[in-house]
Amino acid sequence: MSAPVLIVGGGPSGLSTAHSLASTGQKVLLVDKAERLGGAPILSGYAKLVPSGEWAKDAIGGMVQRVQSHPLVEIRTETTVTDYSGAAGAFEFKLSGEDRTRKTAATILCTGFSHFDPVNKPELGFGTFPDVVTTTQVEQMISSGEGVKCLSDGRTPERVAILLCVGSRDRQIGREWCSKVCCTVSTNLAMEIREALPQCSVYIYYMDIRTYGLYEAYYWESQEKYHVKYIKSRIAEVTFDGKRLVVKGEDTLVKRPITIPFDLVVLAIGMDPNVDNARIASTFGVDLERHGFLQRAATYRAMGGTTRPGVFVAGAATGPETIDDSIAQGQAAAMAALTSLTAPANEAA
Repeated sequence: MSAPVLIVGGGPSGLSTAHSLASTGQKVLLVDKAERLGGAPILSGYAKLVPSGEWAKDAIGGMVQRVQSHPLVEIRTETTVTDYSGAAGAFEFKLSGEDRTRKTAATILCTGFSHFDPVNKPELGFGTFPDVVTTTQVEQMISSGEGVKCLSDGRTPERVAILLCVGSRDRQIGREWCSKVCCTVSTNLAMEIREALPQCSVYIYYMDIRTYGLYEAYYWESQEKYHVKYIKSRIAEVTFDGKRLVVKGEDTLVKRPITIPFDLVVLAIGMDPNVDNARIASTFGVDLERHGFLQRAATYRAMGGTTRPGVFVAGAATGPETIDDSIAQGQAAAMAALTSLTAPANEAA
């Protein structure tokens, strides 16, 4: 392909896609609306990644540096695609801030997700009580080196509650899906808190624990080595008694109400569709699935395809995804984009 392949989104999947294509000698144009590359792990200040234990700024930062230094990759940050037309092998588009029309043979959407905003669960106190925070905020506390603290007065917490499935598996607010990563991320955070604050008690309140596959080791290690306590429950609300936050709900194993005080309550927020997905779908002429993520084509026919030939997708743009799998999907989408332009028409369709 003489024209660059267009990649939209510079998170883990976009970085993986760009490097994979450039490594084959293919020119790439990587566009991201943010001021810098790296996606959620960098922009949201993630701490240590699962399962490698590497700091996000090092692991994903290394991916950014690898792409930035590649001579075949052109990078445009703080930029969006405004017009997009044509067919597979011969698309034309414009970028914000430019008048000229560019060409591409294929496009790969790596536009990621948005974190669930817990103000949509007002009964949990986020935005009302400063010591009700999100898992992302705790990651930022750890990655910044400041340590885990109560935001109200800066004190070190002695009791921390982590509430799972906030913005996931909740039909009442239209989030029917499991966000896939929250259980493992929360378990990992619980161990990091216990390691940094040995005198702090950490409780995880859950509907079901889904540390699937090899991540199950985190579940057992958190209990056996770090003494994190798990309580199967339904949480009704978080209130404040004048001194501490109070978690109220039901212990669903023993069928009794619970009312327990905590210094810090951490909400394990889920993965929502990218807030820009309606615009992205309209611009690129692709469909959304019923929850608002980008619709994938039939997986067993064309990995990484969308509903528009020549436009591919990777990572959490299609639904909740781990960083590792997003990277793998980026590599798969790169291969799909390359092969689609050389395959016979009946195979590419």
